[in-house]
Amino acid sequence: MKKKTFISIILGVVTMLCACLAVGCGKDDGADKIPEGTNGKVLVAYFSCTNTTKGVAESIQREVSNSYLYQITPAIPYTTDDLKYYTNCRADREQADPTARPEISGSVENIEQYDVIFIGYPIWHSQAPKIIYTFLESYDFSGKTIIPFCTSASSGMGNSGTNLHSSAPNAIWKSGCRVSSSSDIDTLVNMQ
Repeated sequence: MKKKTFISIILGVVTMLCACLAVGCGKDDGADKIPEGTNGKVLVAYFSCTNTTKGVAESIQREVSNSYLYQITPAIPYTTDDLKYYTNCRADREQADPTARPEISGSVENIEQYDVIFIGYPIWHSQAPKIIYTFLESYDFSGKTIIPFCTSASSGMGNSGTNLHSSAPNAIWKSGCRVSSSSDIDTLVNMQ
């Protein structure tokens, strides 16, 4: 039984990767390179409760030179019960409340030194978790390039990236994509 489940998961991941690569994962004409005249430092910020998004963020950080990893950590950690969807759990309540902004523990030092920010998150109820909004609203991203990426067992990226734009309206937003495994990292990295 476990072998069948594993094979099904692998086939699903391969199918999703092929679909993502076929549409270029939001990739456009190459205008997405780091602008000339900048210091080229890259921040890979991520929020992850199950380590799936963490693994993708670490893969991006390994692939992008001059990049630094930052984990967005909630002041009050999420428990397993907080993530039991459709039970009125904490995640359900936060996602239903447009004003929810869970507090973050810690902060990014010297955010101004980064020109490109990859921001990763799991999909919760078809959207980015509200803690991502907290992160974006905590800094001035004016003129910085933001590339969102997400992970999900069943949902696509949908409007999650676009919905974040209002939290950093003066940033240069790239389309980003859903990443199902680290083999899709090259497409995402090329968006910078």
